[in-house]
Amino acid sequence: MSKILIVSNRLPLNVVKNHNRLHYKFSAGGLATGVNSVFESGEKNVWIGWPGIPLENISERNRQEISDRLTAKKFYPVFLTNQQVNRYYNGFSNETIWPLFHYFPQHTIYNTDFWEAYREVNEVFCQAVLENYEPGDVVWVHDYHLLLLPGLLREKIPQASIGFFLHIPFPSFELFRFLPWRQEILQGILGSDLIGFHTYDYVCHFCNSIRRLLGYDHTFGRVLVNNRLVKVDSFAMGIDYLRFTQAMCEPEVKAEMKKIYNKVGEQKIILSIDRLDYSKGIPQRLEAYDLFLESNPEYRERVVLIMAAVPSRIKIEHYILLKKNVDELVGRINGKYGTMRWMPVWYIYRFLPFSTLVALYGAADACLVTPLRDGMNLIAKEYVAACKDGRGVLILSETAGAAQELGEALIVNPNSKEEVKGALEEALAMPEEKQAERNREMQKRLERYDVIQWATTFHHSLSAIKSKQHELQAKFLSLEIEHKLVQDYRQSERALFLLDYDGTLVPFSKKLEDARPDEEVLNLLQALSQKQENEVVIISGRDRKTMDEWLGSLSLSLSAEHGMWLKDRNKDWEMSEPMDDSWKQEIRPILELYVARTPGSFIEEKEFSLVWHYRKADSDLARARLGELKDELFHLVGNYDLAILEGSKVLEIKNARINKGRAAQNWMSEEYDFVLALGDDKTDEELFAVLPEWAYTVKVGREPSRARFNIDSFKEARSLLKKMVG
Repeated sequence: MSKILIVSNRLPLNVVKNHNRLHYKFSAGGLATGVNSVFESGEKNVWIGWPGIPLENISERNRQEISDRLTAKKFYPVFLTNQQVNRYYNGFSNETIWPLFHYFPQHTIYNTDFWEAYREVNEVFCQAVLENYEPGDVVWVHDYHLLLLPGLLREKIPQASIGFFLHIPFPSFELFRFLPWRQEILQGILGSDLIGFHTYDYVCHFCNSIRRLLGYDHTFGRVLVNNRLVKVDSFAMGIDYLRFTQAMCEPEVKAEMKKIYNKVGEQKIILSIDRLDYSKGIPQRLEAYDLFLESNPEYRERVVLIMAAVPSRIKIEHYILLKKNVDELVGRINGKYGTMRWMPVWYIYRFLPFSTLVALYGAADACLVTPLRDGMNLIAKEYVAACKDGRGVLILSETAGAAQELGEALIVNPNSKEEVKGALEEALAMPEEKQAERNREMQKRLERYDVIQWATTFHHSLSAIKSKQHELQAKFLSLEIEHKLVQDYRQSERALFLLDYDGTLVPFSKKLEDARPDEEVLNLLQALSQKQENEVVIISGRDRKTMDEWLGSLSLSLSAEHGMWLKDRNKDWEMSEPMDDSWKQEIRPILELYVARTPGSFIEEKEFSLVWHYRKADSDLARARLGELKDELFHLVGNYDLAILEGSKVLEIKNARINKGRAAQNWMSEEYDFVLALGDDKTDEELFAVLPEWAYTVKVGREPSRARFNIDSFKEARSLLKKMVG
């Protein structure tokens, strides 16, 4: 029976050594809660991660004790040295990846030693996975500490089912490109079968980066990586909704709320809870509160900001400076507005137990969640879940991932003190009926898509993409089928070869003239066409002049411009039917305009078609222009009986009656007992469609196709033809 291997930087159980004794404490964080539902779904599942204690702090006996104790709970510890933790975790993870991915390039450190340690620790985690992996297991890797791990695992166990989820934002390409090790990071992530992010924005940023840096295009989040299908998608992480709603009824929480009300009295409560991190926008939040008190003197002594800041990365310089700044701002506001009986800010700098946290959620009239950048932000969701009677207003930053789900909150720009001030005014004046109406809508959403549903959905999506890979693999031209194909050919009396050119026999080139056939291709075609019982036809979108120049010396048949022009072996070119090209006068100026608007694109003019090439243009711009161009041409092509044909980074306008399938019928009128068709793009689908079911139709590339079989590239197409002539 297969199992799930969950891999994260930290285990959900932390080991601490005190007075020469080991202590074990479970984490109640969102990740631990969400992944735990999957973890506990199978008896054999294993969670792999660092137990939180450096190797130098424990003896060999301690290490064995920890391993035994954790293994009994299905946890597999990865032990790290102090230096590894400092360079990999404090260094590369939190001083390189964290600031850059949260849009703080000014705080980002690019240190080769950090990078080497990061790579080293990812390899240590890889070894830990291999020690637990068995064929059929699923590996689920989590977060920015292990970006290289999926790629390392793919090298060692190519057939493994690997999922990866990033719990922080993925930055825009313009920021991500700053990273010196950007390509290694992307290749590492792409070792996964399923790559998950909190929001669709992060999906777009990632897809943009792999396209620009690695040349991988995507179709609806599906990417072909070394001919392996990878899915990139968004999965908004939820919370343990029932835990928070039910906690509001617990006696301990009610007692905590009573204490809070006794201390606050009639004052309105504004709540702020965060880790003390520069990405959370805490100084900006305090400045906005300062402006609120300054602009609304009537609220003085009638409102209090309870600000809880959980210590974080206290040894890193930026965090030390941040704490100093926050301390000073709190002191300034309390000194500026405070009185003998009123303190505007209650500042709590420590971790809060669960009962106190929920009590604060329940007591708060407004919750101020205004990070400058956040992958999701579960505090916002927890607060809404805890508003059991519907009372309370969430003020949420538009740059938090949760803003896309919690649209009924008051959404603000965290950098605008005026917006935050205005939201505070609106929140504190909002009628309770309106508060309840907004909260109930959000609560329905949070209850329906909770953290367990998030984990389950991700797991099901991973299974689905693996099934799709297997489906594509089933169509792959296996050695067995290839052997039968070659045997069928050798036993045939008359054979027909219908071969595309660009992308099938030769690789694509940015310059059209660079795709000239090399000696290997010419020799292959010559060997095939020399046999009198073979009919070899090159069916291409190329113009007839180029085809004559490149292939005219061979004893084969040619079809140019997708079947507009036909040339039987050793005969002259003939038009498939009379054509008119007067339409070009109206279409050409439109294409010229799009060439001017899309740097890198150009027009190829054939005798009876026009082609807009955009292979050398910026991918994002070309994609936008392509949609606009098709819309503009749509209203014109019907007037001239034209068709818009999309190929690989090209758009061609030609007569609607002309296609490769119709061209092939010129040769299909003869009797053949063996037919092989090879093609790589959409134009070849028309060819595959007209051939008999018994014909060998082969798609070059792994995209879905009408062809019976797929191969990976032009190299395999050549290899197949070599075996046939050999």
